Amino acid sequence: MTALEEAVRAAFARGGALARADANHVERDVQLRMALGVAQAIDERSALVAEAGTGVGKTFAYLVPAMLSGARVLVSTATKSLQDQLFLRDLPRLREALKLPVSVALLKGRGSYLCLHRMNQARQAETLPDRWAARTLAKVEQWSHSTVTGDLAELVGLDERSSVIPLVTSSRENCLGSECPQFRQCHVVKARREAMLADLVVVNHHLFFADMALRDTGVAELLPSVDVALFDEAHQLTEAGVQFLGHTLGTSQVIDFARDMLGTGLQQARGLAPWQELAGTCDRTARDLRIAAAGSLRDLRGTIKLRWNERGSQADFADGLLAVATACDAAAVGLKVVVDMSPDFDKLAERATALATQARRFIEPAQDGNVRWIDVSPHQARLVESPLDIRDALREQMNGPPKAWVFTSATLGDDDKLSWFTESAGLTDARVLRLGSPFDYAQNARLYVPRGFPKPNEPSHAPSVALLAARCARALGGRTFVLTTTLRALQAIGEQLRAEFKGQGDAIQVLVQGQIPKRQLMQQFLAEPRSVLVGSQSFWEGIDVPGDALQCVLIDKLPFPPPNDPLVEARVKRLEGEGRNPFADYFVAEAAVSLKQGAGRLIRSETDRGLLVVCDPRMAGMNYGKRLREALPPMTLVANEAEALAWLTRLGAATLPF
Repeated sequence: MTALEEAVRAAFARGGALARADANHVERDVQLRMALGVAQAIDERSALVAEAGTGVGKTFAYLVPAMLSGARVLVSTATKSLQDQLFLRDLPRLREALKLPVSVALLKGRGSYLCLHRMNQARQAETLPDRWAARTLAKVEQWSHSTVTGDLAELVGLDERSSVIPLVTSSRENCLGSECPQFRQCHVVKARREAMLADLVVVNHHLFFADMALRDTGVAELLPSVDVALFDEAHQLTEAGVQFLGHTLGTSQVIDFARDMLGTGLQQARGLAPWQELAGTCDRTARDLRIAAAGSLRDLRGTIKLRWNERGSQADFADGLLAVATACDAAAVGLKVVVDMSPDFDKLAERATALATQARRFIEPAQDGNVRWIDVSPHQARLVESPLDIRDALREQMNGPPKAWVFTSATLGDDDKLSWFTESAGLTDARVLRLGSPFDYAQNARLYVPRGFPKPNEPSHAPSVALLAARCARALGGRTFVLTTTLRALQAIGEQLRAEFKGQGDAIQVLVQGQIPKRQLMQQFLAEPRSVLVGSQSFWEGIDVPGDALQCVLIDKLPFPPPNDPLVEARVKRLEGEGRNPFADYFVAEAAVSLKQGAGRLIRSETDRGLLVVCDPRMAGMNYGKRLREALPPMTLVANEAEALAWLTRLGAATLPF
């Protein structure tokens, strides 16, 4: 046993450092096994893929050996909120418990930090996006005098969708770098400097891959200097990667550029170029391109992904791309006239040229091995060209100086090789560790799959899900999630539930994703137990509601990938070319992982109890249903709705206030 493995055993042991620091610390064999696996990877500078079920305690299992090793460590998580949890809660607790003088830094993307220069520009702007912007800008400015980090997450009540955020943050395109008059006070520069000096740095997957593509986030300088790279929530790694490893052009990028050019031109060089004409042409061509991309689509609520050949071959779409390129070229010419007046104009000219180049790139055919599509939403079109997975990009990084690579999540596949993850990430040679949850699912959780239920493609399916959810919520007294696979089902089920409860006089509130920000939605759900929350994709994971507040989760249908998604189609075509079965190797594997994520919302602690309902008869009747059931934690299967409601009634009675 190595010195690190001995130190890890001692830390987790009864009476060890963790137990002395926390009276509630529980020895878990699975947690120790994972921690020793991580220690071995660190000692050997090798790759480890570890699936750790709910309750294993994977965060401490990878952080303890990483901190005890004395190595320089990079930790990447899926979201900024998980970054904050690690940095603000988990790492300080462990540093205190282990008595280690480990310096820790948090590094986010530019868009998370206040840019003092752009805030000053926004204050002087003649127009703001909407009537709430002035009030929000004043709030940001007041906070700017007290913040040390400039991290906008500190600003309580700032909606992440606020129109002010792009005005007070920088991007790679508009950052002036060392030419900026506020460079010495720059929060981004300070965060990167602290990261370069720290023993352990916390980043996120988007930042990691954005740096691989753009070399602009600070990770490029950081990665070669670390000995250990840890990726938590690694099941999101591939999708995060494909967003950044190709090329994108968003119409909102062009509109933002036009707004910045107009504001800077009128402030610093009024009359020296036709700023309103140049900006107006860029803005108009961008909006025309979005209309050409949307085609006959009207009244969009969310984002729709279109195949490239659905729009890319049409003359008006190609003309729209050329018009954007021409408008940006004209803007670049105008900006170069005044480029010596201010570094702002130099950067704007670079942005104009880059946008024109990207627009022309999308007129030409895609690179071999890449896939193209268009994301169309109510306000923008986003053109994307992407690789099918991250295996080549990750392999390139792992071929560098030797270091330990650890990838972990609660869901990484449904076979012993964790093929769902290891294949797409190019990690088929890595050591694999599968650790089940220590929770007693058979005792505390029930699974109900209604056999006589309408099929998902039948019109009565969504109404039937809503009625079943209503019956479950009545039996339990609220405390229910309904997870949907589409936004259309989300709206239909939410409306039907409201109508059902109102018609029957039930005092149960229905909360539907999209009506208010996600954080407020969760606060309302926790504040009022007699609630049903209807959520789509963003509620399938990353939501932690331990205890009695959530005791029933309904999933509307099996979460197969949409077969007409361009990225899905390209992956299927590749599997067929390899002589494989796309349904078994891709569709069922994807559904198994998503199903595990959704089911994971139900049982979050040793004492939690609840019911999972999968409202899809295919899970009971089709031959692949057995594979999907086995992918779930070992819950006790109930035979019919009467048994399911009896279980909920029992749980509801146990949690009634005395």
